[in-house]
Amino acid sequence: MKTLVVNKKARFLYEIIENIEAGIVLQGTEVKALRMGRVNIKDSYAVIREGEVFLIKMHISPYEQGNIYNHDPERERKLLLHRQEIKRLTGKVVEKGMTLVPLKIYLKNGRVKLELGLARGKSTVDRRKDIARRDEQRIMEREFKQKTKFKM
Repeated sequence: MKTLVVNKKARFLYEIIENIEAGIVLQGTEVKALRMGRVNIKDSYAVIREGEVFLIKMHISPYEQGNIYNHDPERERKLLLHRQEIKRLTGKVVEKGMTLVPLKIYLKNGRVKLELGLARGKSTVDRRKDIARRDEQRIMEREFKQKTKFKM
């Protein structure tokens, strides 16, 4: 499994409740551009329409050697999920404040996969608490490292 891109902002802005693996319907030049890492999923999200899941606002830059066969960088891309998963997700997304956010894109057995997160938005207070917790952890690790360094 080779990770192509990770949405670091998603875990900061959202509380991830559940992870779902989905396939993506892509054109040929999109796969080549993905393998080169020319993709941005920072502002993208997934919607469920008429029993199908689509990824919106994912930007895949045009492939340089693609000429006339290049793709539209901002087009909607269909996600491949089982019907039961889509029905279950539809019920959860209807709940207040739930959304589908892409977490990472990776290759699995030569196929491009997307890890979707069923997420609830964090409040500003929760984000500040996360930052404070991370800073405390960093300070503790630094102090521990210094204490063990001098004992050798």
